[in-house]
Amino acid sequence: MITPLLVIQVLFFIVVMPFLPLLISWRWDWWEAWVYALIVILGFVISRLLMAHRHPDLVAERAQTLHQEDAEPWDKRISPLLGASGVLLVLIAGLDMRFGWSPAFSLPLKLFSLLLILAGNVISSYALVENRFFSGSVRLQQDRGQHVVSSGPYRWVRHPGYAGALLYYLAVPFFLDSSWTMIPAVCYIFLMVIRTRLEDKFLSEKLEGYSEYAKYVRYRLLPGIW
Repeated sequence: MITPLLVIQVLFFIVVMPFLPLLISWRWDWWEAWVYALIVILGFVISRLLMAHRHPDLVAERAQTLHQEDAEPWDKRISPLLGASGVLLVLIAGLDMRFGWSPAFSLPLKLFSLLLILAGNVISSYALVENRFFSGSVRLQQDRGQHVVSSGPYRWVRHPGYAGALLYYLAVPFFLDSSWTMIPAVCYIFLMVIRTRLEDKFLSEKLEGYSEYAKYVRYRLLPGIW
């Protein structure tokens, strides 16, 4: 169900947050920040339209992310910290540009980081569209008949949505010319690795068929590594 609070949250995270670096720095000629905002907004809109077309019931599931009573207790603690890390990243990027704390990175490095940001968005969006059970909170979705999804990017790693997010957060500090944003980026990555490990253990114990799936898709996030 769409509520006023949900609308405010979506507007903040999908409209206001992408433009925070520009709003804080007041540098309207900062082309990297404009590109960043465009990628975030278009990525969200396109992925959600595709998701709604393929899995209409997932829209309602994700709308209730903050109100799922059966979400795992540890995820109720980790999820807000992930959100806070994301907010800090764009806040610090704006402050960094405004006060000139960091030296600029080279153009080739920024272009490479842009490719990683795009790749991260595509991988995460592909996982979202492919997986009808891609909830915003970790819970056993018995009410929705949850089962193992092994198609699409789930043939390569067990948590491709998180893998895409890691690529994204690794690259953003370089693209936005901000060494200081590496602090919240590293925090986000650390928390995401913990969440991946805990969620993988939870699914192995609670979701029928997941242990068998994990035997032939061996890696959680990074093929050949982990």
